[in-house]
Amino acid sequence: MLLAEAESAGFAVMVTADQNIRYQQDLAKRTIALVVLGSNIWPIVSEYAAAILAAVDAAQAGSFELIEMPLPPKRR
Repeated sequence: MLLAEAESAGFAVMVTADQNIRYQQDLAKRTIALVVLGSNIWPIVSEYAAAILAAVDAAQAGSFELIEMPLPPKRR
């Protein structure tokens, strides 16, 4: 429902951290592009700002892009 509402409101791209969205929605019939973040932890996400911007700029109608964001190594 959220994707349909976003499409009807004229959005071309949706950025989300919901990595399961591709399995919960039928993306084949969508015109909105999805950019999915590999994390929802702001300090990690902020390090990928350039990659997120590039993915949004390159997004095509109905496309799906996952931006991998591995966790940094734990400090000892």
